Amino acid sequence: MSIDRPVPVPKTAVPLGIADPVEQARAELKAALAAIEVKANVPRRLSDAVDVRVAEVRESARRNPAAAAAAVAGVAAVVGLTVWALVRAYTR
Repeated sequence: MSIDRPVPVPKTAVPLGIADPVEQARAELKAALAAIEVKANVPRRLSDAVDVRVAEVRESARRNPAAAAAAVAGVAAVVGLTVWALVRAYTR
């Protein structure tokens, strides 16, 4: 069971088998910069986290639609009561 095609290397990893020290240093620098970019890109990380959470909620709603409907009704009630309380406080 050997793999005939090359195994992909992640952007943040240094490939093995580089003999030239200059090429090795370049590969290490490239991997370090890629790791910094992945770590520092907060909007991208936030977007990925939101996408994962949305997928989880959709799957949960698909499995249990009654609970999803109850959650939507609960959120709507809380928003409605909050708006009502704010308007009431403002008009007094």
